[in-house]
Amino acid sequence: MSNDRKRIYVADDDDNIRQVVKTFLASDGFAVEDFPTGDLLLERFRQEPCDLAILDVMMPGSDGFTVCTELRKLSTVPIIMLTARDSENDFAMGLGLGSDDYITKPFSAMALLMRVRAIFRRVDFESRKHIAPEKQTASIGQLVLDEDSRHVLGAGKPLALTPTEYEVLKYLILHAGQAVSREELLNSVWGFETVIETRATDDTVRRLRQKLGGLGVTIAAVWGYGFRLEEEG
Repeated sequence: MSNDRKRIYVADDDDNIRQVVKTFLASDGFAVEDFPTGDLLLERFRQEPCDLAILDVMMPGSDGFTVCTELRKLSTVPIIMLTARDSENDFAMGLGLGSDDYITKPFSAMALLMRVRAIFRRVDFESRKHIAPEKQTASIGQLVLDEDSRHVLGAGKPLALTPTEYEVLKYLILHAGQAVSREELLNSVWGFETVIETRATDDTVRRLRQKLGGLGVTIAAVWGYGFRLEEEG
């Protein structure tokens, strides 16, 4: 995967972790800037947005959850949360605020790199499909999939979706009316299966449900299996 010198911002108050992450990602060809606080990352982002942000949860000043919330007000940039915490509440909060992935410490640099690559693979997938003779398009209710712009239109207006939300909703639209298993979503969107991503699927669907209100569709739960996108009424 060519990363085209994608820019990554990393905020963590642990100098060693920051240096390891920066060195490892830079060695893979990414342009990496690191910050000891989330506030500094946010200030830099307002000056020049990045392509992906990696946030520690516990930092001096604004914590990672707060910075994630502020970034979501500005952009749908992909966000990975890093934390030493390992509780269900923290996990749900990070994903519920709009992060795309959540990794607990200690973690391996290779595992983080794989997550970064997976996110950029989702972002870049459409641009690498230019050799395909046909594009898949579909609609349901007031939703229309526009792959050229990588938008899903709701009542004629683009929905504000993170890259992960877009890929999940796109998959559900292309399989509208069909029961889609969590495993299908994991393989199609995340690219590999972990416990964290199983939970991430559910939290991503929950966020999408909130954004689909009033558009004539719903993401129904298929008990013990997955989800189905269907028209209301």
